[in-house]
Amino acid sequence: MKAREIKDLSLEELRKRLADEQESLANLRFQLATSQLESPIKVRTVRRDIARIRTVIRRRELTGEATPATAKVTPS
Repeated sequence: MKAREIKDLSLEELRKRLADEQESLANLRFQLATSQLESPIKVRTVRRDIARIRTVIRRRELTGEATPATAKVTPS
């Protein structure tokens, strides 16, 4: 997935894609551990996609386009 494609997605789509990619990474790691993975490079590409998605989400949070997923509540 290209960074340009990620930037065009909405925040909800980004969060859904992040969950999907994390699940995919877990499956790939399981396949790698059981020696069933044909191409270990897939693990690297999924990790990089996760990093790209997280970067775009965080950038939007910092610019005020989105609220943080886990907002901290300070006592009054």
